[in-house]
Amino acid sequence: MESKKILGEALRLPPEDRFLVLEGLIMSLDEPDKKLDEIWANEAERRLKAFREGKLDAVPLEHVFDE
Repeated sequence: MESKKILGEALRLPPEDRFLVLEGLIMSLDEPDKKLDEIWANEAERRLKAFREGKLDAVPLEHVFDE
């Protein structure tokens, strides 16, 4: 089905149904990516370990927001 045709049909729905369609579409775009989550978790662990070993300097929070 063509996107414009789907949109036209969706716009004819009652507001409550349009909301359900919209919510479903947004949720389909916001699905967690387990592989990406794993990559970020590993990076966070690597950085924490480097910080604890003194191999990585920290920046005070106030300086982060100053920039």
